[in-house]
Amino acid sequence: MRSILTELLCFVLTMTSIAQNNNEKTEHMTFKGVPIDGTLNEYVSKMKQSGFILIETEDGVAILQGDFAAYKDCIIGVATLKGKDLVSKITVIFPEQETWSSLSSNYYNLKELLTEKYGEPSEIIEKFDTYSEPDDDGDRMNAVKMDNCKYYTTFELENGSIQISIDHQSVISCFVRLSYFDKINSEKIRQKAIDDL
Repeated sequence: MRSILTELLCFVLTMTSIAQNNNEKTEHMTFKGVPIDGTLNEYVSKMKQSGFILIETEDGVAILQGDFAAYKDCIIGVATLKGKDLVSKITVIFPEQETWSSLSSNYYNLKELLTEKYGEPSEIIEKFDTYSEPDDDGDRMNAVKMDNCKYYTTFELENGSIQISIDHQSVISCFVRLSYFDKINSEKIRQKAIDDL
């Protein structure tokens, strides 16, 4: 009788432990271990605790700066849903690069790390939209600046998606962009739009 009670107690404790662990798991996409959820101020506070410096907040977007994935001085954008103070997207802008070799090296390095962590990507596009393949570093950088470079990789996950891309701002700067999209909060804005119809 005593062994049955002991086994029953062990079973109950095990099930309670599993239930608590399941309740602690978040359904939201995470960035630096923090669920992409909550108000902008709450999220910024957590990012500041992680060592990021707040640069500015405007129109539902907070801009922070700090080190990320072994890269110094990255710019982090925290965006809320339009018309609702609910964080749904995090974007990292890695340091600007002057050459294609350093720009593409950043892209491929981060893509490899993401693949190691999340598995094979769901979509990869890596091409130049030009009449002929650019011949050298300078031509490739011009293609990036003229919006003729389509390099991005997407990882579709259960709780959202991650996309890494080579991007630019006008013809001045070229950089790698990494974006995290939370599925739950993105669905909330979609549902709000549907309700408005």
